[in-house]
Amino acid sequence: MSQQSKQLDVQLLKVLNTLLTEQNITKTSVKLNQSQPAVSAALRRLRELTGDPLLIRAKSKMVPTEHALRLLEPTRNALRLIESITAERGIFDVAESARTFSVACPDSLSFRFLPSLISQFRALAPRARLVVHPLNEGVDFEAALEKGTLDLVVGNWPTPPQWLRKSALFDDDVVCLIGQSHPLAKYEEMTVAQYMRSEHVAPTPYLLDQRSAIDACLERQKLERKVVVNVPYFGLAPYLLMDSDLVFTTSRAFAEHFAAGLPLKIMHSPIDFGDMCYYQLWHERCHLSPEVKWLRDLLSTVARHLAPSRPRTVCSRQPAMEP
Repeated sequence: MSQQSKQLDVQLLKVLNTLLTEQNITKTSVKLNQSQPAVSAALRRLRELTGDPLLIRAKSKMVPTEHALRLLEPTRNALRLIESITAERGIFDVAESARTFSVACPDSLSFRFLPSLISQFRALAPRARLVVHPLNEGVDFEAALEKGTLDLVVGNWPTPPQWLRKSALFDDDVVCLIGQSHPLAKYEEMTVAQYMRSEHVAPTPYLLDQRSAIDACLERQKLERKVVVNVPYFGLAPYLLMDSDLVFTTSRAFAEHFAAGLPLKIMHSPIDFGDMCYYQLWHERCHLSPEVKWLRDLLSTVARHLAPSRPRTVCSRQPAMEP
């Protein structure tokens, strides 16, 4: 018998299951909406494949052989598995979902974006769990997305991995944040020369193999700022500014959050660093997942409703990575 003739397809499994259940060719043909000759031909094929008569005549009816009875449960299990594979996806009920969602993002978003996200997440999915992971040098977010340990990553790298899917969230401009006692606080504007003479505080990059976008932009202009302090968390930098002459180059939304409650001053950046363009990344493996699509839509909604501090349009220039 050829290899092709040994193949057992789904239709043959259905015929086998129905024949063993009904024990009658006529009833099987009616139930499967097939002609009796077609069912008889399928039975002959099944007998060839199994090497067993399967159904034999006994007085006025057909009865299954012992081998056929042993095949009944495996056949039903196979059909159930096939049905589960080809079944349509059920409707995702976010209000009843108990799923754990995992998102990684830079901690610079902890003060504006995340509170809004968590508030809406809790209102819409009260039974679900949201785990927010940090982005640092110990996180291989590409591998985590591929394995499924992360559902989404929020970032603003100038060149995100091309093999990941991406959608834009929001953009922000770059400003300078200083303490109100800083020598430059008496000026309305900061000049390039003043910026370059100043000493700076900067976050430790969460991608060690890349320079910060601020330093990369300065390097293209053959400039180099003097960073004298690196901090592991964005939230530490504003507190270091209050009683020092340090300058922190950051996003406007971040600066406004801290300037509202601390003796700090926001100054226009004398150097055009370009906008910071934030986006979400996800793997192709979960692109069609209704649960992850809901989460993506939620992040997009939160980003859309964050009131910008100045009129902005979608980024048209190369986005600046978080400084």
